[in-house]
Amino acid sequence: MQIDPNLRRCGWAHAEPELSYHDLEWGRAVHEDRHLFEMLILEGAQAGLSWRTILLKRMHYRKVFAGFEPAKVARFNDSKLEKLLLDAGIVRNRLKVFAARTNARVFLEIQEEHRSFDRYLWGWVDRKPVMTRWTSYRDCPAKTPLSDAISKDLKKRGMTFVGSTIIYAYLQAVGVVDDHEAGCWCAGT
Repeated sequence: MQIDPNLRRCGWAHAEPELSYHDLEWGRAVHEDRHLFEMLILEGAQAGLSWRTILLKRMHYRKVFAGFEPAKVARFNDSKLEKLLLDAGIVRNRLKVFAARTNARVFLEIQEEHRSFDRYLWGWVDRKPVMTRWTSYRDCPAKTPLSDAISKDLKKRGMTFVGSTIIYAYLQAVGVVDDHEAGCWCAGT
């Protein structure tokens, strides 16, 4: 798909790689578990950093985190995780790197319990995206009662780097919440 720089977009999407991410992914409903796992890990890695940083490292993350196959990441041993901490192609934060394995294991438990992570996640909204139309992305909240509830449940299950703010960004990324600004060409697509 050719990215048209003249289209009206959300105010945060003004240069690559954010333009392509905005136009092709952000706010679009994701129902494939591997992709849901990828975005969960990337949103946790992004905490305290810019999303641009993560987008630029994303392809390398896919490579070193086994294509974000949760079963493979769940089997990473300490030695593998320690090696990843030396890799400049990812965010080398010990807690975030080790959280990927922990979260993969919990992700698999949720899949087992609900038959898929998709069923678990989208069950929170009766499989219908929450639609908002903020005038500006600056008006968008950092968290909501929905992100609070999902965060609390994931933490209770043992996940880390799933605070309410991270979960709200995750919900936006995978389309559970559609926060495209009013007037954005992607609003409601």
